[in-house]
Amino acid sequence: MALPPLVEPAAELTKDEVARYSRHLIIPDVGMDGQKRLKNAKVLVVGAGGLGSPALLYLAAAGVGTLGIVEFDEVDESNLQRQVIHGVSDVGRPKGESARDSIREINPFVEVRLHPVRLDSENVLDIFRDYDLILDGTDNFATRYLVNDAAVLLGKPYVWGSIFRFEGQASVFWEDAPNGQGLNYRDLYPEPPPPGMVPSCAEGGVLGVLCASIGSIMVTEAIKLLTGIGEPLLGRLMVYDALEMSYRTIRIRKDPEAQKITELIDYDAFCGVVSDDAQNAAAGHTITATELKEMFDAGKDFALIDVREPHEYEIVRIEGATLIPKDRILSGEALAEIPQDKPVVLHCKSGARSAEALAALHQAGFRDAVHVGGGVLAWAKQVDPSLPTY
Repeated sequence: MALPPLVEPAAELTKDEVARYSRHLIIPDVGMDGQKRLKNAKVLVVGAGGLGSPALLYLAAAGVGTLGIVEFDEVDESNLQRQVIHGVSDVGRPKGESARDSIREINPFVEVRLHPVRLDSENVLDIFRDYDLILDGTDNFATRYLVNDAAVLLGKPYVWGSIFRFEGQASVFWEDAPNGQGLNYRDLYPEPPPPGMVPSCAEGGVLGVLCASIGSIMVTEAIKLLTGIGEPLLGRLMVYDALEMSYRTIRIRKDPEAQKITELIDYDAFCGVVSDDAQNAAAGHTITATELKEMFDAGKDFALIDVREPHEYEIVRIEGATLIPKDRILSGEALAEIPQDKPVVLHCKSGARSAEALAALHQAGFRDAVHVGGGVLAWAKQVDPSLPTY
């Protein structure tokens, strides 16, 4: 069922705007009225990364009058495989500024507002309040729940998307939607997965073009909501599998057991990056990449174990490390392969997975085992800059 348009139409379109948006204007469902609503709309995009990049480009091209960008990160070379709003000359620049400049090249009629901050419980309500619609392109559960709860408290609708490897998901959430259709993200995911259960895109990877597939769906939903046309994904989860080239939708229903959202919470604590066991294991049992090099230089006899996946080991490795993936340690399958007569040092890409494996080793009796904070990325940065990073 179509929903009422979110915004009132602007007073007029200029001659130049009519020429620019002519292909929209000749669509009966959009027309002058719909394009005027887009011109009058204020949309906030959280993140100018994989999903935010195509979303911002197409929102700007569509003629959304005001675009806000929440982004505190800088452009990294590894972003360019999927974050198409940035280019080689932008590496090292703030992502928000890079995105703003690309938007201006596409459509100078769009006002861009930058929010170069990390979204948190202290600033989110003030930032969201001035916008009609939110697009959530974040890649971590803590920020997703923060976005959801802030949108609920302010009565704002938002479009959500998620990507991982070859699969993407998208939906629309709006607790205060008319006609009893209200839903929010917690109706789909009442609680976050256990820490370490779901790898991030940085750990598991993502097909670059998948960002465009899901980002364009998010923009389509935004246009429908702003102009009041079509049937939005409210109450439906769209799942896309790029390998099978299949789309399917899953009905989302209101969770009758869900508690009413009345305040913002500590979302990092709610979601957790690593489990409590991993945090406790790492406390007092973490060494730096430099300290690991000192162990090598001193000729110490120890076992260095890489707990990443085989395809990561092929990209870059620390010389002398033995590959034993984390899951084989957590299951107990690989415990017999770990020497008991010498110190054990674990490492992964950045330190999170090795902390989880460290907790398992401590519980199995390897009480003196340690892990490398920052993992192979810290080794490449601090010890051997000739190594590639990913």
